[in-house]
Amino acid sequence: MLIGSIEAGGTKFVCAVGDEEYRIKDEIVLPTTMPEETLTKVIDYFKGYKLDSLSIASFGPIEIRKTAANYGCITTTPKAGWQNVNIVSILQTALDIPIFFTTDVNGAAYGEYIASKLSETPVSSLVYYTIGTGVGGGAILDGKIVGSLGHSEMGHVFVKRHPDDIEFQGICPYHNDCLEGLVSGPTFEARLSQKGASVSLENHVWDIMSYYVAQAAMQTTLILRPEKIVFGGGVTSEPFLKKVRKDLNAMLNGYVEMPNLDKYITMPMFANNKSATIGNFALGKKLIKSNK
Repeated sequence: MLIGSIEAGGTKFVCAVGDEEYRIKDEIVLPTTMPEETLTKVIDYFKGYKLDSLSIASFGPIEIRKTAANYGCITTTPKAGWQNVNIVSILQTALDIPIFFTTDVNGAAYGEYIASKLSETPVSSLVYYTIGTGVGGGAILDGKIVGSLGHSEMGHVFVKRHPDDIEFQGICPYHNDCLEGLVSGPTFEARLSQKGASVSLENHVWDIMSYYVAQAAMQTTLILRPEKIVFGGGVTSEPFLKKVRKDLNAMLNGYVEMPNLDKYITMPMFANNKSATIGNFALGKKLIKSNK
């Protein structure tokens, strides 16, 4: 059994081929240019293998409802040229194999779920957040991806302002001070005129960021009650999550019983954002079984 994986991002497409044991057999990274050029290269790559299925974890927003006329489309993305591109239809026509389609964060969440199942500490539910150029989240409950009307948009929930951050407008063009507008990577430049990678963890801006991320973790905890929350993306680090755990504990204030926060709030089990690739292999494998 060979399964194809696409982690479709705004800057690059990571394409991989793996097996039913989630082992990567081959991988290629393609720059995200215009749709025709990028997808032609993707098709050429996968035509070199006899795939049984393909799973796509894509940047969005995307249309995941199979009953929708534009199912399979990347919809209102700000990525120039990619609005309303039906990536599923194009690849389905070229490759003629079953295709699973979801968001990049859903793919990563599913990969982390699968990884937990293969570890000494399996969980049946978890939430995955990525904090980078944008903020997104995906949830797995009882082994299923959450979302029926559409996919989750956890980066666009509102959070209470930190008292030292009242004047900052936020950078989200839709909501200003939603989670993405306050903690995504570009907020460092908006606040401090410097890249986040060069900002010392001692800078007070990290306390402000932690305050917002801990609120997201609190909302997730109280609404979904997952067994684990994973934070990935370029903004996240273990020292930063130490702050988040402390803030979350203070916010909850003993209201609900919590597991060990060091095991509840974690970094991804896979380095270099491989979670989505592993998740794609698992979702592609599941698709093959459902079609038999």
